[in-house]
Amino acid sequence: MASNIGMMDSAYFVGRNEILTWINNRLQLNLSRIEEAASGAVQCQMMDMTYPGVVPMHKVNFDAKTEYDMIQNYKVLQDVFNKLKIEKHIEVNRLVKGRPLDNLEFLQWLKRYCDSVNGGIMNENYNPVERRSKGGKDRNSKGSQKTTKSLHGNNMHNSASGDTVDLNKMSGPKQGKGSAVAGGATYSEEVEALSKEVTNLKLSVDHLEKERDFYFAKLRDIEVLCQIPEMENLPMTVAIKKILYAVDAKESALEEAQEYLLEASNTVETGVESEV
Repeated sequence: MASNIGMMDSAYFVGRNEILTWINNRLQLNLSRIEEAASGAVQCQMMDMTYPGVVPMHKVNFDAKTEYDMIQNYKVLQDVFNKLKIEKHIEVNRLVKGRPLDNLEFLQWLKRYCDSVNGGIMNENYNPVERRSKGGKDRNSKGSQKTTKSLHGNNMHNSASGDTVDLNKMSGPKQGKGSAVAGGATYSEEVEALSKEVTNLKLSVDHLEKERDFYFAKLRDIEVLCQIPEMENLPMTVAIKKILYAVDAKESALEEAQEYLLEASNTVETGVESEV
């Protein structure tokens, strides 16, 4: 099952553009960045598309902006995982921070899992827009309307009772033209600095993706070499496969491979001594 995908699995070498295309095509969205899916709502709907009716979509908030609201979405997702007996721990504290690499890794896993269930075939009978309308957005908007009406009623009551509101105090002190110009210049400098930072981050990500692809190609070459019939049963080849196909990123895989080589070596020595 895809819930136990090793870190060297090809699922973790799917690029962000492919992940975004996968999300946008299936859910009829228009995401341009991986971190836009950090709220957990996209992941919930992907599971709803894979297992129709399992996700309580009325609890999913597609307008989640705060970490608190995002955490509620991930609680829904974790409950679905538990219900389906999917052994996958969700790093909620890291995902809600909106870090691209953390969210990309989780979405790579999710794509592999969904593809393993439905064979990568889109559910034509699933209407993502209609299902999203059942989310928590409408519920929150109704609540905000009630709050607005309540506040409006209180203001009307205060006006009727003779209470007055000083609008000048509410709006705060006025600033002169000089302050506005200085503030505008500072804002422009901040925007320019942030734009440069975004550009540098994009270049850094591109470099990391190229480096990742380079090492993945090396590992793939080693895997092909290990599958040659004349070599696949050699002790060294078996030991390498133990490391390549380890489902978890743990040191025990290396130790297991070393122990296997040591046992194989002792077996060979014992056989030679017996012949002598």
